[in-house]
Amino acid sequence: MSVQRDSQLDMFAKPSPAAAKVRAPSRRPPSQPDARSDEDMARALEESGNYRILRKLTGRPIASVRRPEFSRLGVVLDTETTGLNHRSDEIIEIGAVAFTFDDDGAIGDIVGIYGGLQQPSRPIPREVTRLTGITDAMVEGQVIDIRSLSDLIEPADLIIAHNAGFDRPFCEAFSPLFTGKAWACSVSEIDWSARGFEGTKLGYLVGQAGYFHEGHRAVDDCHALLEILDRQQGEGESPFAELYRASQRSRIRIFAEHSPFEMKDHLKARGYRWSDGSDGRLKSWWIEVGEEDLGDELSYLRAEIYRWREADPPTVRLTAFDRFKP
Repeated sequence: MSVQRDSQLDMFAKPSPAAAKVRAPSRRPPSQPDARSDEDMARALEESGNYRILRKLTGRPIASVRRPEFSRLGVVLDTETTGLNHRSDEIIEIGAVAFTFDDDGAIGDIVGIYGGLQQPSRPIPREVTRLTGITDAMVEGQVIDIRSLSDLIEPADLIIAHNAGFDRPFCEAFSPLFTGKAWACSVSEIDWSARGFEGTKLGYLVGQAGYFHEGHRAVDDCHALLEILDRQQGEGESPFAELYRASQRSRIRIFAEHSPFEMKDHLKARGYRWSDGSDGRLKSWWIEVGEEDLGDELSYLRAEIYRWREADPPTVRLTAFDRFKP
């Protein structure tokens, strides 16, 4: 009885200051949202000058209606593979995001998305799984749906990859669907340094732009790249507008065939790359330049490398349909 009476008396007793502080009701109901949104708090931290905020990058939805003023179709494409060699390694994932754009390079809407896994003929190397998160269990029995993929690729005016020199050879080895298409490379055909970026890797571009995303999965990387390509800075053109304009220009590949061996360091320092003669290519140092720079480059080779005026190194004219091929 004494225990019950003491507990009843306690109900009416004046609480101690410490207890009152603990039991004090909230000044706002739990259901009422905080007056300051997450964005308000993020902005306040940024404006303090002591913090940098990364916002989660989310993909745009598929538009229900295609706007007629954006008459062209582009596809951002990404692959995950079992290795680096398109002749011996295989695609294990393809992601594609189709979007509309106009003749000035202004991006409209997303009109299609595809992502699919494919089981390779051999187990996925451990380092690839560590990088991509794709396991043998995930791809078991999986096959990329070529019909769904072709619905996006066949009508595309331009395919964009972040390092098209890697993705295009793999895609053309995977399916003839990709041959004969115009390709653009968002690494080599955009001057990222002029835009204030200190690197060209997608994760770095995303981070420096103030975002983060789930990297190294194909569709996620496609969404991330599209957002960066459409990022407007000041009054200048967007990265995609620059990329589209570059894709419309021809490039000239110059082969410094039979150049003196002792000149190799000079060529390398100028940006020439070595071709070992495989796949029927010339065995020589080579470089790609714009049509407007062809004369200057030939003059350099004749004066500094061959050292006679009559030298006539082989050249090949390339368009978006030819560039980045195997």
